[in-house]
Amino acid sequence: MYYRIFSKIYQRAARKMCLACQNFIEEGSKILDLGCGSGIVGMTFKKFFRGEIIGVDVKDRRVVNMPFKIIDGKSLPFPENSFDVTLINYVLHHSEDPIPLLKEAKRVSKKIIIFEDLPEGFLSKLICSLHRFSFDKFFTNPNQTSFKTEKEWEEIFQEMGLDMLYKERRHDFPVKKELFILGA
Repeated sequence: MYYRIFSKIYQRAARKMCLACQNFIEEGSKILDLGCGSGIVGMTFKKFFRGEIIGVDVKDRRVVNMPFKIIDGKSLPFPENSFDVTLINYVLHHSEDPIPLLKEAKRVSKKIIIFEDLPEGFLSKLICSLHRFSFDKFFTNPNQTSFKTEKEWEEIFQEMGLDMLYKERRHDFPVKKELFILGA
């Protein structure tokens, strides 16, 4: 119900995300939407890039009809290099440990596109704390939502051998957001 109420907002945000990624995703790409949630963002990417999409998540919360698989949150049921791009859209802060997910994304795709909220600055920290509390309670998240700073993410990517192809601070007041585009 939550996703249906805010679907127009998600569609507008997803369109902006597509525009931010247009230099890094080729038309006709095969895209994995890791932690797809409602599927709205993934379907917007599919239409924008005229590509293929498959969504995966630990629970089925889709409000759109798209190919989908339930995953355990640690491994992906696909062979190596199955996808041109893995899209990870505001998901990593909800995982118990993002490193296994990133390793799997690296294994199955050529590029990884990550959008993440950053707890940097007073207002952003406050909103991230409220988001953590409300998401964990509202969606009965078994893992505690955990946000990382830009520097913490960059250290993780470097330790994993992921190449930073591009990064961009998104201007979505009051929460600081970052786009990371990584070579797998």
